[in-house]
Amino acid sequence: MFTLIKCEGKARRGIFKTPHGEIQTPAFMNVATAGAIKGAVSTNDLRQLECQVLLCNTYHLHVRPGDILIKEMGGLQRFLNWSQPILTDSGGYQVFSLTKLKDVTEEGVVFRSHVDGKRILMTPEKSMEIQSNLGSTIVMAFDECLHAKTEYLLVKSSIERTTRWLWRSKETLTTYNARCDSPNPKQLLFGINQGTIISKLRKKHMESILELDLDGYAIGGLAVGETHDQMYNTILEVEDMMPIEKPRYLMGVGTPSNIIECVARGIDLFDCVMPSRNARHGYLFTSGGIVRILNGKYAKDDSPIDRVCKCMVCRSYTKSYIRYLLNCGEMLGMRLCVLHNLHFFNNLMAKIRESIENKCFESFRCENTLKLGQKL
Repeated sequence: MFTLIKCEGKARRGIFKTPHGEIQTPAFMNVATAGAIKGAVSTNDLRQLECQVLLCNTYHLHVRPGDILIKEMGGLQRFLNWSQPILTDSGGYQVFSLTKLKDVTEEGVVFRSHVDGKRILMTPEKSMEIQSNLGSTIVMAFDECLHAKTEYLLVKSSIERTTRWLWRSKETLTTYNARCDSPNPKQLLFGINQGTIISKLRKKHMESILELDLDGYAIGGLAVGETHDQMYNTILEVEDMMPIEKPRYLMGVGTPSNIIECVARGIDLFDCVMPSRNARHGYLFTSGGIVRILNGKYAKDDSPIDRVCKCMVCRSYTKSYIRYLLNCGEMLGMRLCVLHNLHFFNNLMAKIRESIENKCFESFRCENTLKLGQKL
């Protein structure tokens, strides 16, 4: 499934073949939490932006419109009008994010729906059932994500439970893949490495999940309270343990600078809500750094967001106009900003892939890591 084409240091250029097409790596997965990217972005837009993968949220789609309805509609690909790969998370992140609405046991997690307060029991088996109904390309195993500052014994207990949940996830998904009514009987399963920033526990957990010989491996539980250096060091602790022939996914990361630095540490796949979320609030990524488009100095600026950007927005609209749209609450303003940021992230990944192919990734990294993070 995964072919490594070129390497420069730890940076990897590969092709990940899936039942719904190839993913050129390193790749950024665009986050469509509830089946759409916020900002009035259609799947037709995403194809023009050369988006390779959508990431959808198991928990949110289960709450509404319901995974059974989506299965009856032919699965997520047909429901969204998107034939390319889709990754669905497991609902495990809600164990972390819905702190006040959940209770964790060996069986699973009891949620109170953020929509209507309805009680939901999410177990590894239930997560796999929902994701099977969704028919996604890549299924994430059910896990528990903890804050970086969680004490040692609680982290140790959590990763042991997450490993047991992983075995249950694999067994259940195998059963669903064998069913004749499955929307996608070739779903791929990724396991998730946890352990916060505790090196010993990270390594121990990676050893445990490698025993299952899964289709890919993710590093979870980062970008949740630790420093950038702690994140980078944690990746290096487990990166050389991960199979060379399997894709490596860093969950929930991150900024353009984070992505470049994590590619340098051997990561293939990324996701983050940052491009669309920041765009809706007027924070735009450019080749020279971050533009806060709502700043008064752009009121009469007739230049594009980024002079070297080739996206539709930069070819057609000025900072002045986009600032005006955001200030008066016009949806078009948010849409244009989201389109630009998504183009920037997907184009960044294309440049990273090209630099690895041409053996000049290190110079690309030196030129861009600090520059892309500065505020203009």
